[in-house]
Amino acid sequence: MLFDSLGLRAELITAVSKKGYATPTSIQAESIPLILQGRDLMGGAQTGTGKTASFTLPVLQRLMESGDAKTKAGTVRALILTPTRELAAQVAESVSDYGQHVPLSSFVIFGGVNINPQKQTLRKGVDILVATPGRLLDHVSQNTVDLSSVEILVLDEADRMLDMGFIRDIKKVLAVLPKQKQTLLFSATFSPDIKKLANGLLKTPALVEVAKENSASELVSQVIHPVDKKRKHTLLSFLIGSNNWKQVLVFTRTKHSANKLTERLNKDGITAAAIHGNKSQGARTKALANFKSNDIRVLVATDIAARGLDIDQLPHVVNFELPNVPEDYVHRIGRTGRAGTEGEAISLVCVDELKLLKGIERLIKSDLKKVTLDGYEPDPTIKPEPIQNGRHKQHSKKPAAKAAPHSKPKSARPKRRNNQNNSAHRPDNFGNR
Repeated sequence: MLFDSLGLRAELITAVSKKGYATPTSIQAESIPLILQGRDLMGGAQTGTGKTASFTLPVLQRLMESGDAKTKAGTVRALILTPTRELAAQVAESVSDYGQHVPLSSFVIFGGVNINPQKQTLRKGVDILVATPGRLLDHVSQNTVDLSSVEILVLDEADRMLDMGFIRDIKKVLAVLPKQKQTLLFSATFSPDIKKLANGLLKTPALVEVAKENSASELVSQVIHPVDKKRKHTLLSFLIGSNNWKQVLVFTRTKHSANKLTERLNKDGITAAAIHGNKSQGARTKALANFKSNDIRVLVATDIAARGLDIDQLPHVVNFELPNVPEDYVHRIGRTGRAGTEGEAISLVCVDELKLLKGIERLIKSDLKKVTLDGYEPDPTIKPEPIQNGRHKQHSKKPAAKAAPHSKPKSARPKRRNNQNNSAHRPDNFGNR
């Protein structure tokens, strides 16, 4: 099957050809004709399946063929919601690439950057708006965007938006949208919460599910290297140096771990940069650009910040720390082994993470290969420590002293500092408005 058999217009086929594509992926072949018919759709597709083009191309065509083809000042005709800045930028780039030969305007908005230039563009009206929920609501509250004329709504990576706690924001957005519209929902998994959202949002939707849930590409070789926690960064530097890896995406559980590892790699002479929710948008964009251009060898990322990263022929993914959620393991290693190219996924696992590893193996229904490297054998006397909220539990050096019989009342005592309120140690659930 070729793209020109899906009912797409010549202008879009030309843009697809310029990107070097001739044959649609499964999600594209099944979704595009249904969306062109005006159907609501619930699509199950993981990263690397061509999901973005499966809705971008038909949305462009639907708007071109719509009777009300002129965008009014301040209005939006198609709204695409994404969970993170990086994914929003990636989707906006696809809209621009595929729409280069059609007379439609597009724009992307997200937090972390000056809102005023966004206001100026939105007041003119936009055919296709790609947005993160928080920044979109900022504009709604300031009356700089009118969503009452939206013809098509797309929720991309809906599962991740719910995981990040955006359900309230999504409901607020839905409240200002017209009832009559075409709605497309894409998700890597169909959890009960996703199904509940879909039931209240979609009207007799078509269901397209092409990727096996919780599966990894057969082109990705997976291996576990057991190692003590304190020796992980040394082993990572050894692997990168001895194998002469030029491009490595490394995952950590927390922002603090990402910063610390990046600093150590650079001290070892391995150029690296980190991306996470506490980094400015400019810093994140620069780090990703340097990684894609091979100006740095290692990009260290948290799970949230990595959503939407699209790196052609990425050869190596390393789990410096296993994720708390087993499904995130599949998302992580799905960054490599794309488009028919082979990839390698390596996980450095300490004794603390053995329960997490078992959870991953249960999910993917496979026992991962374990290879202990000479000189990095784990110390069998080390006992596991609990991992809480994406980080290792902090232990006091001294046990807490019992209160004296005549100690000060509770209100008069100095407040203890709660480490969980320290954003440097939080799981990366923030900073992606």
